[in-house]
Amino acid sequence: MTDNAQQVSATRRAIALAHETFDIEAAAVLGLKGRVGESFGEVVRSILAIRGRVVVMGMGKSGHIARKIAATLASTGTPSMFVHPAEASHGDLGMITAADLVLAISNSGESQEMAAILPLVKRLGTPVVAMTSSSRSTMAQHADLWLDAAVDKEACPLNLAPTASTTAQLALGDALAVALLDARGFRAEDFARSHPGGALGRKLLTHVRDVMRGGSAVPRVVPEASFSVLMREMSDKGLGATAVVDAADQVLGIFTDGDLRRLVEQGVDLRQRTAGDVMHRSPSTVNIDALAVDAAELMERNRITSVLVVDGQGRLCGALNSNDLMRAKVI
Repeated sequence: MTDNAQQVSATRRAIALAHETFDIEAAAVLGLKGRVGESFGEVVRSILAIRGRVVVMGMGKSGHIARKIAATLASTGTPSMFVHPAEASHGDLGMITAADLVLAISNSGESQEMAAILPLVKRLGTPVVAMTSSSRSTMAQHADLWLDAAVDKEACPLNLAPTASTTAQLALGDALAVALLDARGFRAEDFARSHPGGALGRKLLTHVRDVMRGGSAVPRVVPEASFSVLMREMSDKGLGATAVVDAADQVLGIFTDGDLRRLVEQGVDLRQRTAGDVMHRSPSTVNIDALAVDAAELMERNRITSVLVVDGQGRLCGALNSNDLMRAKVI
């Protein structure tokens, strides 16, 4: 066989194994549906009832999954942490209290490190949930509740490397997190508060007042202002638009670069016109307390590049354009 033929054969073999892996792991996850029942609900209720944290534990590959489950729980409203079973035997067991709940993860359920410490955990009065492939495993026998994470086979051709089993564990952990966040009434705003440094945090924690132009930077004229005064205000403030307000700063209308272009194209004599004559009445506005992402959606929906910011009484208090939102990394 030529080198090129060998490469083609190897590529086809790799693709076939990838497809088989996806099939096996998808079947492993779907297989959980038939085994998730009342015990799952009991675990959710037990976690909701504790005053402390969910302590997630696991060795080897299950340990990596345990870390991720702990992180997902913590970021979705369920205080949680990972404790390494081997380190628990050398002092870290002191991190666990009777107010906590231990979620112990192992495919076989026979991890020596886990089996050694679970009786001590039980002696503390800490409830234990075992996530294993067998209810007859040592860990399941030590547990108060058991979650069935069994799979028919691993995706590994040797049926040895943890692949489908760890995928099933991860999916079961995600299912717990989702059920718990729903039971707690966890909202997008709550999620953002635990992710302030990310894009989602910026979108859900940044308000219009944080990014708008305010004070003298906001272009505004009264309806009696001449067209030349209106244009000077637009040029000086550089927003590409100006608000038209009454003496109490109530928004009456807006005039934009687009409005000017349309009037020029129509051949309108603007020299004798006032701001009130040419303004667009009932403009789109956004409340100062709204999320910046809501302002971005309003602008996109109405196909505009700037919006006036008002308070609860409809008084002008700021202005915002797409560049302001881009600088704030909201869009």
